[in-house]
Amino acid sequence: MTNDGIKKEKGTSKILVKGVKKTLITGEFIRLDALLKYASIASTGGEAKILIQNGEVLVNGEPCNVRGKKIRQGDTVRYGGETLVVMSRGETPNLSK
Repeated sequence: MTNDGIKKEKGTSKILVKGVKKTLITGEFIRLDALLKYASIASTGGEAKILIQNGEVLVNGEPCNVRGKKIRQGDTVRYGGETLVVMSRGETPNLSK
């Protein structure tokens, strides 16, 4: 954990703000199933696959059943009571949301 409260792992960072987990990515995109695993929503790829195939995961407010969907900067992913907002490393997080 850094002094600014950002936890760094594997070239990405997670920021938890008011129930919204902002996830920074270093590349152009991250696959939906990989994001669910990285954010600890799913413990395995198989679990992520089932959640996605059952239509339990929303991408930008719409159910998504494509586990390889490319999630990019600005996309929002929801499952249960958890919301993930994806940002690129160069983007400054808006902590007021």
